[in-house]
Amino acid sequence: MQIRRATKNLVILFGFVACVVLASPPAFAAYPDRIIRIVVPFAPGGGTDVIARTLAQEMARDLGASIIIENKPGAGTIIGTQSVAASAPDGYTLLMGTFANAVNPSLSAKLPYDAHKDFAAVALIARSFNLVVVNPASPIKSIADLIAVAKAEPNRLSYGTYGTGTSAHLAGELFKHMAKVNLTTVPYKGAAPAITDLLGGQIQVIFTTVASAASLVAAGQLRAIAVTSAERSPAFPELPTVSEAGVPGYAAEAWYGLYAPAKTPPEVIDLLNKSAAKAVQSEAFKKLGVNEGLVMVAEPPEALDRYFSVEEARWRKVIQDAGIKIE
Repeated sequence: MQIRRATKNLVILFGFVACVVLASPPAFAAYPDRIIRIVVPFAPGGGTDVIARTLAQEMARDLGASIIIENKPGAGTIIGTQSVAASAPDGYTLLMGTFANAVNPSLSAKLPYDAHKDFAAVALIARSFNLVVVNPASPIKSIADLIAVAKAEPNRLSYGTYGTGTSAHLAGELFKHMAKVNLTTVPYKGAAPAITDLLGGQIQVIFTTVASAASLVAAGQLRAIAVTSAERSPAFPELPTVSEAGVPGYAAEAWYGLYAPAKTPPEVIDLLNKSAAKAVQSEAFKKLGVNEGLVMVAEPPEALDRYFSVEEARWRKVIQDAGIKIE
């Protein structure tokens, strides 16, 4: 009798526990309950840093959590990227990925992470483009002019870059390949010294970022002759794309995507993706879009995966054809 009663009590107890477990929200429902870090693999103050800080501010407001930026520059973004790959897959350490993530696998013989297997895409935040700029005193006033001069005088024209494998570098290499012209590559440590030499006549053209050149173009100190994006930009509606101006099919974009370590719970990825989508609709991002020449995206994780694969394949061919390597 006592055994039967004990058994009955155990059945009731187990049933109660099961109900509690089933009624309890899953563990991720508490997310986020501590500080989230977004690792920026660049020094503070650059375009990626500004975009990440704006994103953190807007997402923190939406999620009701603290989000901080951790700058980890070095080795062409590899140091900061590796730190995220090695982090716990719990949604509390994220990476602001860029154009560099798609080109590093082709530039470096051995990376300390797998660009595909070690990360989970969260959201493609935005796409950007470069401006093709020349000295306003230059006789080059269009892409057609640039091609004509480069073909007439194959060894005269040079273009400035600021970092092996950067968008400014590879946009120029892609142009050389597709336009079938020769431009001498002149490396600089940043956009500012390259622009100084452009103004001084030491180089003839730069495929530079909007942030570094827009104010100088507006002031008449530089002449913009095209945008490198596939479509015209609302920020520079008067400028043709390189493609429509004489190099059909040309497109070179910079981009910004949010990543988490691989095996981060899908529910956390989904929450972060929705929060990022809200963030890019904010007034702060609209203002940033004008200043940085951004096209806001915030598409689902699968879209970032597809975009990354296309970018990686495109730039691998350019890098291999040009024989570019990180020294």
